[in-house]
Amino acid sequence: MTTSADTAPARRVPRPRADALRNRERIVTAAREMFVEFGPQVPYDEVARRAGVGNATLYRNFPERADLVREVVLSIMARVTEVAERAAEEEDDTFAALRRFTHAAVEERIGALCPMLDGAFDKDHPDLIAERDRLEEVVRALVGRAQRAGRLRLDVGVGDLMVAVSQLTRPLPGTVSGAHFDQFVHRHLQLFLDGLEAPARSELPGTAVTLEDLRRDSCPS
Repeated sequence: MTTSADTAPARRVPRPRADALRNRERIVTAAREMFVEFGPQVPYDEVARRAGVGNATLYRNFPERADLVREVVLSIMARVTEVAERAAEEEDDTFAALRRFTHAAVEERIGALCPMLDGAFDKDHPDLIAERDRLEEVVRALVGRAQRAGRLRLDVGVGDLMVAVSQLTRPLPGTVSGAHFDQFVHRHLQLFLDGLEAPARSELPGTAVTLEDLRRDSCPS
């Protein structure tokens, strides 16, 4: 026997309005910029002001700071993943693709993730795990292609690359960010990349650092 519940149409979940989506994107963009510059404890009022929205709009989208921090971390990882994908698709030289990705990851200040991943942060949130796995898969592919092509030395791992990117995008104590700091970062990153090219000019101590090694110490210092 068919009941009324069986035949009742499913309730349609209203889609967010375009202006609501734009406001959310503006909030995440503003928060990403400010978290990178000042840290994740920047006042909500300042985030709302930079985003050009009211405090009520900010709190409606992200009632808890942890919600906003998670969205910023997801945004940074997604942007870096997209950069890696474009580099792999558009560069014929496998090492050029790796170089392009690494410089672009520096531009995204991926090292700024570390201060956001404090003890109270839920690192095992399903969305974060999915985005992290997507990023790691793309970067592993970039490294693997360059090594198979004989362009990247074989005694390094993905973790070695990500350690350098993380460290270089965390300003030294007493320094400020800006154009001068950007030049410093890219200059020293290029020195590091030159050392990754094959053939190797020296024997490295220890073993290649993997992403699993980094996961045991999620923010290398």
